[in-house]
Amino acid sequence: MPAYDELTVGAEVIEAAFTVTRADLVAYADASGDQNPIHQDDAAAQAAGLPGVIAHGMFTMGLAARAVTEWAGDAEAITDYTVRFAKPIVVPADGGAEVTVTGAVRKLLGDGLAEINLTVTSGGEKVLAPARATVRLG
Repeated sequence: MPAYDELTVGAEVIEAAFTVTRADLVAYADASGDQNPIHQDDAAAQAAGLPGVIAHGMFTMGLAARAVTEWAGDAEAITDYTVRFAKPIVVPADGGAEVTVTGAVRKLLGDGLAEINLTVTSGGEKVLAPARATVRLG
């Protein structure tokens, strides 16, 4: 776990990358119960006005939380987490889509709490904006 007293405002503290595949979307749909065909079928996604199959928003949100958890070393360190879905992640059948998560210290709140601004992108576009986590560190 990072040491709170070693953090500085503006410091880049999180950098993670994830590949999202169609198999991931099927597994997430099965686990979550969200079987909306826009997450698995190109024809259904295109009929809905999308360019192709898109990742579930909550799956994307979970990837960003995973990056924070991996940095903090403990999922229970996250005391607050908020995002807005800005753009869908189109997941091609071949190779999938890359999602990158970076995080910078926005504020040091005292009592071991740090607010982290997250930048979550795919294909060079922000997919969650804004995105922010508050983390309790040792």
